[in-house]
Amino acid sequence: MPPFVTFEDRLNVYIDDARLELISMGPAHTTNDIAAWMPEQRILFAGDLLFHGGTPFVVMGSVAGSLAALERLRSLNVTTIIPGHGSVCGPEVIDDQLAYLDLIQELARAGVEAGRSPLEVARQTDLGRFGEWTDRERLVGNLHRAYAEIAGRPLGVALPFDEIVEDMMAYNDGMPLRCLA
Repeated sequence: MPPFVTFEDRLNVYIDDARLELISMGPAHTTNDIAAWMPEQRILFAGDLLFHGGTPFVVMGSVAGSLAALERLRSLNVTTIIPGHGSVCGPEVIDDQLAYLDLIQELARAGVEAGRSPLEVARQTDLGRFGEWTDRERLVGNLHRAYAEIAGRPLGVALPFDEIVEDMMAYNDGMPLRCLA
């Protein structure tokens, strides 16, 4: 059955007297992300907009859009976050993910300027504290997205996913990808 309720920006849903605000956030992780926010309880159901302990993956969305979405989430003044991947956490995870995505943009700018591919940049990158996160090979996919944005491609435009996965596997020493987040 097709959806019978749709929305563009926000939709309030009530569970008894508790208000749940559905907020359109994309493009970020994908082109159609939604966060669910309970303002009275200050609880955020972030979905894949947030990864706690895992590398975010924005190849089907946008690095710039993710940064904007995370800033919007931070402005909600949440106390508890249920992320799409990882354990329940606090708002500090927003800052961690913002820092990671800022790094992606910096690496992409330097890579484009040096004429290096996303895979080459990824192989030469020390992820520092982000290297402890699961699914590090997502770095390559995220760089592909950042390169596309630097080239002026529209946020969320489809990229050659099969080629990106091949690069991610090459970064991962030829091993198949597994989501550990």
